[in-house]
Amino acid sequence: MKKILVPTDFSEQAENALKVAAQLAKKHNGEIYLLHIVEIPMHKVDALSSYNNLPEAVYFMKLAHKQFETLKTKNYLKGIIVHEYVDLHEIFKGIFQTCKKHDIDLIVMGSSGVSGLREMLIGSNTEKVVRTSETPVLVVKNNHKKFKVKDFVFASDFKDESKAPYNKAISFAEVLGAKMHLLMVNTPNKFVTSAMANDRMSNFLKDFSFSKYTTNIYNDLSIEKGIINFSQSINADLIGMSTHGRQGISHFFNGSISEDLVNHAKRPVITFKI
Repeated sequence: MKKILVPTDFSEQAENALKVAAQLAKKHNGEIYLLHIVEIPMHKVDALSSYNNLPEAVYFMKLAHKQFETLKTKNYLKGIIVHEYVDLHEIFKGIFQTCKKHDIDLIVMGSSGVSGLREMLIGSNTEKVVRTSETPVLVVKNNHKKFKVKDFVFASDFKDESKAPYNKAISFAEVLGAKMHLLMVNTPNKFVTSAMANDRMSNFLKDFSFSKYTTNIYNDLSIEKGIINFSQSINADLIGMSTHGRQGISHFFNGSISEDLVNHAKRPVITFKI
């Protein structure tokens, strides 16, 4: 966790994410990459050979750098190396390119209120970030004076395709010193017996030496409600899950599955791409 990317629009929610990133950077001797994306209408970009010369781009880039300078004076960033970047791209493309260029280990993004996580994960920009990012994405909803993860819920169906994301989650848990609570939610529509669920989880875990975990089968009306209710029952600090590229976010948050998780999950959520 040496390189942490924080996309920012300089909002309160983005600063909540930055505060968490700062705590992680200090604890693990990491650096922060602050990124602000200036979105210029494509018809204006296409009309010129270089969008860096657009008056709007020049103005907003200068404004962003001034805001960066103000941010960098914050006490919580003292002693941390902070790199600042202003880019002109679609948001998800700018984030993707920054991750690739600087070999980013973790993206930390802010979200607001009850509907904020839904907006972050289903909205046109951040959905693409979470859905396509090869880099783990941590979504923060609130201001965390002390971001400490003791209990980390990892929700999965525990099929073979989830082994790579689980391995990434293990690395994250080890860095944070967290105990993992592996969770399989059993619903009426996708019911399996406890014996079948235990067998699936046992077979899944055979390939891993990590031992700081519990296994849990939780019955509820939906996956989202199961994740929320189980996480509340153990007072978890973080919820983790895997995404399936194009299908990942829709699998967890769209369509026939209710939106309870994105509307009510007050805890931070981290995603790992399959």
